[in-house]
This record gives sequence, structure tokens and C-alpha cells, in this order.
Amino acid sequence: MAAVRLTVLGCSGSVTGPDSPASGYLLRSEGSPPVVIDFGGGVLGALQRHVDPRSAVVLLSHLHADHCLDVPGLLVWRRYAPGPVGERGLMYGPVGTAHRIGAASAETPGNIDDISDTIDLRTWVEATPVQIGDLTVTPMGVCHPPESFGLRVTAPDGAILVYSGDTAICEDIVELAQGADVFLCEASWEHDPENNPPGLHLSGREAGEIAERAGVKRLLLTHIPPWTSREAVLAEARAAFSGPVHAVSADESFDIVPSHVGENVATRS
Repeated sequence: MAAVRLTVLGCSGSVTGPDSPASGYLLRSEGSPPVVIDFGGGVLGALQRHVDPRSAVVLLSHLHADHCLDVPGLLVWRRYAPGPVGERGLMYGPVGTAHRIGAASAETPGNIDDISDTIDLRTWVEATPVQIGDLTVTPMGVCHPPESFGLRVTAPDGAILVYSGDTAICEDIVELAQGADVFLCEASWEHDPENNPPGLHLSGREAGEIAERAGVKRLLLTHIPPWTSREAVLAEARAAFSGPVHAVSADESFDIVPSHVGENVATRS
């Protein structure tokens, strides 16, 4: 296995889809605990095929339901599944994560579940790297309501994976993606600036334009809703980006390696 392997647990945009959970991406490396970026609907079930959910560090890009609302299920797993009781699970998220997850987990309306019994929750600080084993994760605010972050993950061998999270086109995401070996970028709709809501998501064309401007080595499209044509957003991205483009599917895995190792900076398995 390469230094870092990315497995797509779920990639359906905005809602769960007929063949994929919502957003969730597993990173594994020899020097780190399993890391799950985003935890939308269906991700907990998919995660069980790969690792013990208790072992995972969770990174939340933002608090929309399709990116975080399988976390209450993870709380149940950590509290009640048979097995030794370990340390609290580490989680990073935006301001308000404890309230958002606690409200979803509470047994009665209007109450907030105290998740601190099972979760060591830490808040993202803009552009401040955090170390998770041998992985360095740097959050950058992007253009999407509510508070939302893209993430730049640097492996010990220098390989760089950038995850856009949910974002509209902005200079911050171009800066975050600079020189990435793999850019995992949302592409929620076809390019139609007159009708697409502003400040919310990217088209396939915009994802390709960001990748081209940032000089990334490979573009992986994700967060395509069930109602959006994968073929259309792929075609848009390919027209705007001179490098390889692929639209990910649930259960695909990719080895993230530095670009100097070879042309195939990510490989399907």
C-alpha cells in the first residue's frame, strides 16, 4: 500500500443516492489511525466494511446533514457495541459541532446530548495545521454556508490530497489546492450561472478551472447529486482541465503518491 490510501465510503451529493451513501472518505496510512473525512448518511455502515468505527478519527468539513448526520450512529456504536471501552474518539469540526450533533443525538426534542463522554471534540482554526499520526491536515475556509472548510492533507512522503468540501468558486479553494497530487473536488451541477444559486456549489466546469489554475496533478470529482448527470460534469471538467479527471464511485480506492513517483498519482483498486 502507498503511504496514503483513499477509500470512497460515500460520494452522493446533497442526499444519499441509489448506489452511494452521502459524503464520507476514509484515509489510511501506516503511521496514523484511520481518518474519516465527513460522515453523511450511510457512511457508518460503509465504514464497518473497512475498519472498526471506534478506531476512526473524524474530520467534519461543515455541518450540513449530508456531511455529518451519521455521527449520532457512531455515538451509539462507541457507547454500546461490545468490546473494550477505549479512549474517546478524536473529532475536528467547525464551531457549533457539539450542538449540531448533540441535537441530532438527543432522545427528546429540545434537548442536547452531551457527546463529550465518547468524543474529544476540537474546533478547526483557519489555516492552522493539525497532526493526526503521520498526516498533517490544514483547514481553509471556503465559500459555502454555514462555516465550511476545505482540507489539505500532507503525507510523510510529501504526497498532497486536497478535499474541497462543499464550496462555490473562490480564491481560497484555488490557494488550498495549489500543486496537489490529487484534488478531490465537488461538482454538484452542470454549468449554468444564470440559474444555479450563487455562493453554494461548483459546476464540473468550475471544478476543472480550479484544478487547472491550481496546477493539480489529478482531479477526482465527487458530491454529484443523483439528479445531476455524471457524464455532463465529467465532460465539463475535462474541457477545462488538461490533466486526468475521474468521477469517483462508492467503494473505489486510490493510492495517493507524490507526483514525482510517476504519472499515475492515484490508482483505482
